Amino acid sequence: MAGPRLMDEVRSTMRRLHYSIHTERSYCDWITRYVRFHGMQSREALLKAGAPEVEVFLTHLAEDGKVAASTQNQAMNALIFFYKRVLERPLEGHIDAARSSKEPRVPVVLTREEVARILPMIEGQAGLVVQLLYGSGLRITEAVRLRVLDVDFGYKQITVRSGKGNKDRVTTFPERLTDPLKLHLAKVREIHERDLADGLGEVYLPFALDRRFPNAATEWRWQYVFPAASRAVDPRNDSGKVRRHHVDQSVINKAIKRAINLLGMDKRVSAHTFRHSFATHLLERGTDIRTIQALLGHKDVQTTMIYTHVLKQGAQGVPSPLDDLL
Repeated sequence: MAGPRLMDEVRSTMRRLHYSIHTERSYCDWITRYVRFHGMQSREALLKAGAPEVEVFLTHLAEDGKVAASTQNQAMNALIFFYKRVLERPLEGHIDAARSSKEPRVPVVLTREEVARILPMIEGQAGLVVQLLYGSGLRITEAVRLRVLDVDFGYKQITVRSGKGNKDRVTTFPERLTDPLKLHLAKVREIHERDLADGLGEVYLPFALDRRFPNAATEWRWQYVFPAASRAVDPRNDSGKVRRHHVDQSVINKAIKRAINLLGMDKRVSAHTFRHSFATHLLERGTDIRTIQALLGHKDVQTTMIYTHVLKQGAQGVPSPLDDLL
């Protein structure tokens, strides 16, 4: 049942509602797994099913799959969307599935000295992205999706559009990146002009802006700040249109991993580690928690409060008695 026609319907609905390509792929995967788990062979079987079947599947993920709480929540959101938006039969009743444990985790944070060692090891476009992860507190998805119009050199700020929760926010822009980023954009503009000369140069636009503003897709201001090295067929476009998308996240992740290995560091460093370090170092400088919450785009200040635990070095900020011995 989770065949081409059903998945085409899911994708069509998600694109009409402007979901990201990553969410689309994730939801399609969860819906396929759900259908296969229950062995459903027809739309009628799906319509007869509901909250109890979803509950069984989510319990299976928690107890047998041992998935993280965030993964289980993503699966539940996919199925709620599927029943409400695609099958037009919203789930009724309470879903009382066994929940994956969600223990509070203190994030891995780099010291200022460690950041200073890592950044010079990552060069080129990947290096600029990583500097923005740390210098502006961006998520990696937000950084690679930046467009030219999102960077305001005059006000030294970056606008993050449709971030997590589909919210916009404004965060700080590192002044020391002004010249390097302007030089980078000059090179990107040359790439864009070559694409235009080849009869291409269109970029993907969200919310059907390309239909409202037919020429916007080729305008410089809408181009990605960090474009991919090559053009590709847009997977969301059935016409086979060739576009230059943004650089893939894997390119950045590999560059970070390579730098960490060369430095021989023992910490488990990912792209998100630089965002954690941004927040923690702002706290160390005395920036208030509400401001950091706004810069990070956290819905709940409790999410931001996790960084206060990082500052309580030595467990709750209590020094070891061993250090008092003469």
